[in-house]
Amino acid sequence: MGDSASLELRLVGKISGRFFVAGYQRGYRWGEQEVTRLLEDIWSNGERPYCLQPVVVKRRPGVESEWELVDGQQRLTTLYLIFAYMKRAGLKNIIPPYSITYETRPGSEKYLQEIAAERSGENIDFFHIHAAYEVIQRWFDGHAEERQVVADEFYRYLFRFVRIIWYEAPPEAMATTLFTRLNVGRIPLTDAELVKALLLSRSRGQGGQADRAHELAAQWDGIERDLRSPEVWAFVTDAEADECPTRISLLLDTLADELACGSAEDLGHLQGAGRSGPRRPLFLTFDRLRREIEASSPEAVWNKVVDLHALVQGWFENRDLYHKIGYLVAVGERFGDLVKLATGRTKSCFDALLDERIRDQLDLDRTEVAELSYETDGGREKCARLLLLMNVETIRRREHSSERYSFFSHRAEAWSLEHIHAQHAEGLNKAEQWKEWLRLHREALAELPGVEEGCRSALLARIDAARGETTRPLFQELARDVIGFFNQAAGARPAAESSVHSITNLALLPGRANSALGNSVFEVKRRRILELDRNGAYIPVCTRHVFLKYYTEADAQQIHFWGPQDRESYFSAMVSVERGVIHKYLRSGTQQP
Repeated sequence: MGDSASLELRLVGKISGRFFVAGYQRGYRWGEQEVTRLLEDIWSNGERPYCLQPVVVKRRPGVESEWELVDGQQRLTTLYLIFAYMKRAGLKNIIPPYSITYETRPGSEKYLQEIAAERSGENIDFFHIHAAYEVIQRWFDGHAEERQVVADEFYRYLFRFVRIIWYEAPPEAMATTLFTRLNVGRIPLTDAELVKALLLSRSRGQGGQADRAHELAAQWDGIERDLRSPEVWAFVTDAEADECPTRISLLLDTLADELACGSAEDLGHLQGAGRSGPRRPLFLTFDRLRREIEASSPEAVWNKVVDLHALVQGWFENRDLYHKIGYLVAVGERFGDLVKLATGRTKSCFDALLDERIRDQLDLDRTEVAELSYETDGGREKCARLLLLMNVETIRRREHSSERYSFFSHRAEAWSLEHIHAQHAEGLNKAEQWKEWLRLHREALAELPGVEEGCRSALLARIDAARGETTRPLFQELARDVIGFFNQAAGARPAAESSVHSITNLALLPGRANSALGNSVFEVKRRRILELDRNGAYIPVCTRHVFLKYYTEADAQQIHFWGPQDRESYFSAMVSVERGVIHKYLRSGTQQP
C-alpha cells in the first residue's frame, strides 16, 4: 500500500455514493454462514464500538462521489441487502444510502433494488444475492413479535456504533494489483498497515508537517528492518516469523494493550502474538491506536513506538538482559508483560525482577531437582525448562565473552528432551526403526574398545543375521543383549527405571532425529553429536558438554558410557552452591552443595 493512501473510520450509516465493481472481480458469493455471522456480530456487539474489516476504494477520476470498490464487495453488498430488506419489509422507510454497479453484469444493480425471487435463477450473481436476502429475512423473522424492536435497534447500531475501515488507495495505485494482493493471494490489510496509513495521513494533514510524514515512513522501515533480524525476533517473541508478515506489529500490539490496560473494553481481549495463546482479534490494535491518535496526536503515539523499539534494541545489546529475557520469552512470557516489568524501574531493579521471574517460572528447589523425572505429571515441561535455562545460563555466565545463546537456532532446530543413555528400545515398533537401531548400534559396537573380542564377534554376527528380516521378538532380544553388552563393557549395572528418567539422564537432542537414535545408548548418541558438531550444526552448549564428558572429572571418565559418576557430576553442575549454573534460580532452602 502506498504511503499517500488515506484512512478513516466511517459509520456504516454514513456511507454514501456510487460503488463500481470492475470486471476483474467475481460477483457476490457470500453464503448463509457469512451473512448470519455479520448479522449476529453487529447485534451481539450492541452499543459498543464495532469495526468491520477494511473497505478499499479508489476514487474514479472525473466522477463525483463514485468509487472503484477494490476490496469489500461482499461486505458492502450484504449491508446494502440489510438496508434493502428493512425498507421493503416496512421496518424502516429509508432507502439504502449508497448504490453498487457491476461492470460485467449491469443488471445486478437493478436486481439489488428489486430482489425478485422469480429472477434468481437467471445467473449465478442473482442466485447468491437472493439467497443472502432470504437469510436476512429469516434472521429478522426469527425475532417474531420483537422484529420491529430489533430492526429499530439494528438500524441505530449501523448509524451510531458500526464502522468500516475506509481505506482510500492513492491515485497512482493500480486497482488490479491491489485486488490481487488482497484477494487472490489472501493477504489482508493488517493492523500495522492501517496504523501506518492513519499516522501518515494525519501527519500530512497538519499544516507544514509533510516532511514529518516522510521521516515517519523512513523510521517505520528502519524499525521493521531491525525486527526482521532472526536473532532479534527470536529473543523477544515466540511468534513464528511466517505468522507475522509485519514485525512492527509486536510493538503496536504492546502499545495498544498498554493504552487499554485497566479499561473495561480490555477484558477478554488478548495481548501480543505468539504460540502461547489464541490469535489476536482483528483490528483490535488499530482501533485502540486510532483512538489514542485522535485523543493526542500522531507524533505522540509514534514516539511511543520509537521508544519501544529503542527498548528492544537496548535489551538485545545487553548480554545479561538478552539471555534472561530470551529465556523468559522461550518459556511463555509475553513481551508486553516484560515491558510493564521494566517501566519506571532502574536497570539493576529490572535485572533483579527478571531473576525473580525466572525463579518463579522454574519453580523448583534442590530436592525437587534431584527428584525430577520427565514421566511425572508436569515433569517433562519442568525438565525442558531447567535444561534450557542451564544452556542459556552457561553462555551468559561466561565473562569477557561476546558469545550469545541463539534462541533462533534453538527454535529452528526444535531440540527435544531425550535420554542421554537409553536403557531399552521398547518405544520402537516398526521394522524400519528396528533395522536402523541395529545399524547404529552395530557401528558403535564394532569400534568399542576394551571388550572381549569373542563376545563382540558373536553379537555382531547375530545382528548381521537379523538384517534380512527382523521380527519384534528377535529385535527385542537383540536390543536387550546389545544394551547389556554396553553396560557390561563399562562395568555398570542397569540403572533403576526412575533413574533412567531423571534429570541427570536427560539432555536436549535433535528433535528431527529419528526414533531409533532417540532410543539409543550413550555411545551411539555421542558419535552422532560429534558428527553434527564436525559438520557445523548447532548443538546446545550443555548437550555438547554432556557427550564430551565436560562435567566429569578426568580420572573418573568412561568415555563411551554414561554412568553414576557422570550423573552426579552433571547434577552438581546444575545446582551446587560452588558451581551450579542454575543455583541462583532455585527456591530458598537450597544452600547445601
